[in-house]
Amino acid sequence: MKNRKKKIEKIIQKLSNISQTITFAESCTGGRIAAAFTAISGASAVLNGSCVTYSNLIKHQWLGVSNEVLQTHGAVSTECVLQMLEGICNIADSQYAICTSGIAGPTGGTPQKPVGTVYVGIKTPQDSKVYHCFFEGDREEIQEQSVTFAIEKMTNALKI
Repeated sequence: MKNRKKKIEKIIQKLSNISQTITFAESCTGGRIAAAFTAISGASAVLNGSCVTYSNLIKHQWLGVSNEVLQTHGAVSTECVLQMLEGICNIADSQYAICTSGIAGPTGGTPQKPVGTVYVGIKTPQDSKVYHCFFEGDREEIQEQSVTFAIEKMTNALKI
């Protein structure tokens, strides 16, 4: 946790230095990324806002995830997370974003997408990347691993 806090501080400092902002659209992490950022003094300089978009309806209505993507690929997919990244950046007028969608369990898993399947999206002005992850543990452990992974990938994207 201490290491994660330092990484968030570096993200905030870097974005502040380049006058850029960040936003989040979280599903399986339920606002934990936003909570981790807002626990750090100075986050308000770079964090425009965040959405917990848990249901498919809200992913569609708020973020513009297409019904076709939701029906064809599901909410737990690369295609959905890419559209979540675009949607949240448009809503929050941010250049950077982190999005998560997955199955934290203990229910909801399928043979194709078992509990622990999480897609983490990272958007920068240059590109968008989605990582297909599989985390093990109970619900809280899967959520926490997802947050840590997302923060790590954003530090990598920012080259810090």
